[in-house]
Amino acid sequence: MDGFPVTIRLLDPPLHEFLPEGNIEDIVTELAAETGTSEDEVFSRIEKLSEVNPMLGFRGCSCNLHEPSGVKVLPEIMEFEHQVSLIRTVAQRVFTEMGTSISYKVGTMIEVPRAALVADEIAEQAEFFSFGTNDLTQMTFGYSRDDVGKFLPIYLSKGILQNDPFEVLDQKGVGQLIKIAAERGRRARPDLKVGICGEHGGEPSSVAFFAQAGLDYVSCSPFRVPIARLAAAQVVVVTIGMNPNAP
Repeated sequence: MDGFPVTIRLLDPPLHEFLPEGNIEDIVTELAAETGTSEDEVFSRIEKLSEVNPMLGFRGCSCNLHEPSGVKVLPEIMEFEHQVSLIRTVAQRVFTEMGTSISYKVGTMIEVPRAALVADEIAEQAEFFSFGTNDLTQMTFGYSRDDVGKFLPIYLSKGILQNDPFEVLDQKGVGQLIKIAAERGRRARPDLKVGICGEHGGEPSSVAFFAQAGLDYVSCSPFRVPIARLAAAQVVVVTIGMNPNAP
């Protein structure tokens, strides 16, 4: 990656994404052997961390408030401004140990509607926003990505939805949240870098919307990159055609 930008993202998946697949008793036996704890303790820990809806519940920093063992993440740094302070402290310690340093920025994912609505407050600490459009769509519609395949084909066939919102950005809802967040964030920090990550970054009509909303970049899975580049080029061509004097 020499010469290319690199983004380091903190973990936020729910517990079940870390557990191996298979019979729960076999999993407990395996985990107990690997961690040197009793099977009863492992069962107890899994029970404490179990969730009715893993996508909306007990994950990331919230887990550490309940169970502060393991990786040291203190309760007083749960809010973003405290996370920024911790990240910079750790980075400086590493720079000192390695005898070198690099320039970096600390930003945040915007993946829930409330974060989009209070973006101006978040931008006081965040140097960039990355909209996680997959999760933001999920949280805005109230659709679980893990279960949407069971009913979305019916919605599409009956015309309730015109497109799969996880493939084509919902411009009236999710798109407006993105616009609001970008506007409010840049009001607080004019040089705020704003972009998206998710499959929408490789869908032509969505890319056009992001450009119109003033976003700086899109990020998508590797196989969608050629589509994203072509869509972005088409937006530029259309923009120049509409305004020949545009820079």
